[in-house]
Amino acid sequence: MASEDVKRSESAVSTIVNLAEEAKIASEGVKAPSHALLSICKSLVAGGVAGGVSRSAVAPLERLKILLQVQNPHSIKYNGTIQGLKYIWRTEGFRGMFKGNGTNCARIIPNSAVKFFSYEEASKGILYLYRHQSGNDDAQLTPLLRLGAGACAGIIAMSATYPMDMVRGRLTVQTEKSPRQYRGIFHALSTVLREEGPRALYKGWLPSVIGVVPYVGLNFAVYESLKDWLIKRKPLGLVEDSELGVTTRLACGAAAGTIGQTVAYPLDVIRRRMQMVGWKDAASVVTGDGKNKAPIEYNGMVDTFRKTVRYEGFGALYKGLVPNSVKVVPSIAIAFVTYELVKDVLGVELRISD
Repeated sequence: MASEDVKRSESAVSTIVNLAEEAKIASEGVKAPSHALLSICKSLVAGGVAGGVSRSAVAPLERLKILLQVQNPHSIKYNGTIQGLKYIWRTEGFRGMFKGNGTNCARIIPNSAVKFFSYEEASKGILYLYRHQSGNDDAQLTPLLRLGAGACAGIIAMSATYPMDMVRGRLTVQTEKSPRQYRGIFHALSTVLREEGPRALYKGWLPSVIGVVPYVGLNFAVYESLKDWLIKRKPLGLVEDSELGVTTRLACGAAAGTIGQTVAYPLDVIRRRMQMVGWKDAASVVTGDGKNKAPIEYNGMVDTFRKTVRYEGFGALYKGLVPNSVKVVPSIAIAFVTYELVKDVLGVELRISD
């Protein structure tokens, strides 16, 4: 009898232990989704803050770039970076320097949030598939795989916020002398929908998709590859304890931005010009101040490219490149550094190698 009691007691203890372990596993399973959701939210916030800060810092150069891209070639108002900025200041004042920045931030904050989050998730998915196919559990992302992850992130983010980019372009180029003033984001969106139809909100989408692959893809690929190279080689004492300083991160971001924007810039010019097509009572910078020099009408991406080169020469595909180069280097650099700093402050653990 005593032995049976002992066995029953051991069985009861074993059952209690098993139940306790199952309860622990169940509780961990309940906590995991909330933790994952919190990490996603923190990542989105970090990306949004990075986008808003970086774009606001270079807003005057961003506006000048767009004005140079779309201005009527028969009525030149903006002729270079310094002259263009001076002209905006003289004719429109301080507010003119930041015209369209509110719309740009309203677009870039969700765009940047989705882009950074998509890149993190795409990188994890690609790395998992790469390790599974290669059979090497310690394999890391190659520059080509990072390029693919960055391209996926760019396409997803750009497509999700493209209508905002389209109206932002129009808000940016209109001046006080424009025949009709868009009063803001929602007024511009509703006006375009009413007068040009829903498809108009995606004018220039195709060259944007084509351009975003090398632009965003190269940005992420170059930035991450430079970071890895510096951490492994530790040249010139730039790396301490496997961590890059803010200055070094800025330099990596600047190099990434320069390479990406140079490759993709002609497609950005084509996109902007397509966005101006069909604009009733367009801004004077597009129409040429009514000097009987109407803007050229474009019919698709190939037609826009062909007419731009035919009437203005190959150099027209790089109009606004100088202010864009001055702008994109600090913009991309600030975006990457801000993202990582905010991520650190929020305590986000998003290591792609995990």
